[in-house]
Amino acid sequence: MSAAYRLRSNPGAACALGIIVVLIALALVGPWLNPNDIESLDWAHVAAEPGLIGAHWFGTDRLGRDLFVRTLEGTRVSLAVGLAASAISLAVGISYGYAGGRTDQLMMRFIEVLSGLPLIFFVIFLTVVFGRSQYLLFLTIGAVGWLTMARIVRGQTLSIRQREFIEAAVASGASSARIIVKHVVPNLLGPVIVYATLTVPQIILFESFLSFLGLGVQEPHASLGTLIAEGAGEMEAAPWILLVPGSFLAILLLCLNIFGDGLRDALDVKER
Repeated sequence: MSAAYRLRSNPGAACALGIIVVLIALALVGPWLNPNDIESLDWAHVAAEPGLIGAHWFGTDRLGRDLFVRTLEGTRVSLAVGLAASAISLAVGISYGYAGGRTDQLMMRFIEVLSGLPLIFFVIFLTVVFGRSQYLLFLTIGAVGWLTMARIVRGQTLSIRQREFIEAAVASGASSARIIVKHVVPNLLGPVIVYATLTVPQIILFESFLSFLGLGVQEPHASLGTLIAEGAGEMEAAPWILLVPGSFLAILLLCLNIFGDGLRDALDVKER
């Protein structure tokens, strides 16, 4: 039974994937469907409730900005941060995890030292020193997100090296490069893909937390974290300002985690 068939047979994972696709498509094309702009101010409809008046389908914030457009912009930015930072962490983590030999123990001690540091303060420090740039946010979050991936790749590699087919390949005279490409990499794909899927929601949540603190995406752009921070101050007078981006974030994180679990089950994440 193929992994794709097992994934389709999982109703929760299939539904979660469908919702993720819809959210991504809505984030990409949704702003074009609304006549309002992310920076336009509608002073006639300040903190307006969701409705059809002025095409403010999700309402407006305290400055009269359309919440539908800003929420989709925030979703797009949060997804971009999550995907870019995950790609950086995977690239660094896999490269680091493949290394071995005499330097393996030294490298693992280095990882243990970094893992003991408060990484959130490290990210905040880099953001404060180099400025609040959206691209710097991608790099800083990705730069501290590779530690777990390095441990996963190293552990899986050490386990695969003990398998009989590796010993047979060595006995047959296969080179190290061929063994890595033909045997090690295929058996690492499952854990790596699953961890990458589960890393995206973690990074989105981390970015939202930084943006909530005011250290993430800056105006005039928005992320789900900045929108939630703005809505928290208006929770009693205009609860939809908080509920709309908060619901998008909750649904996105829930679907990504469910899809990640389904993908893990479909790939069976075991050495072949």
